[in-house]
Amino acid sequence: MDQKQTPTMSAEEEARMIAALGQVFDLARNGDAAALAALIERGMPPNLRNEKGDTLVMLAAYHGHAGAVRTLLQAGASPDTRNAMGQTPIAGAAYKGYQEIIEILLEHGADVEGASPDGRTALMVAAMFQRTDIVELLKRHGADPEARDERGMTAADAAAFTAGKAGKGGGHH
Repeated sequence: MDQKQTPTMSAEEEARMIAALGQVFDLARNGDAAALAALIERGMPPNLRNEKGDTLVMLAAYHGHAGAVRTLLQAGASPDTRNAMGQTPIAGAAYKGYQEIIEILLEHGADVEGASPDGRTALMVAAMFQRTDIVELLKRHGADPEARDERGMTAADAAAFTAGKAGKGGGHH
């Protein structure tokens, strides 16, 4: 048993493995907390990532599944793992307007700023989409309203910019 052998997979086995993993990510997208919990119990890493770098938490958060997000975080998944584009689950939830998910992420230690590589924070995203309840929630948890993205814009600037666009008929909901 001291010898370590790397198991080799046939192309067919590899294709089956990739398809099976795709189904696991679908469980997160669809919010199947029970199935995710069962797989983690059997040894699946809670921080599993897909080809875009999205974790199960990112997918569950982005698709609005609070129960699945909570289950994954309780199983040890990170609330802050960024995808290949540098986006965080908290910023994705702010973009989508999922206040309950942001609360769950924060309860589990998520970075309230959740800044992407361009410096855009979750607060800026929430402000840009006029999500005032989320703006207030993030501020209560210490989000910096004076933070600036790479263009030098703050959350207030982002809110004013989109409010101005909406006022000119440029808004679309």
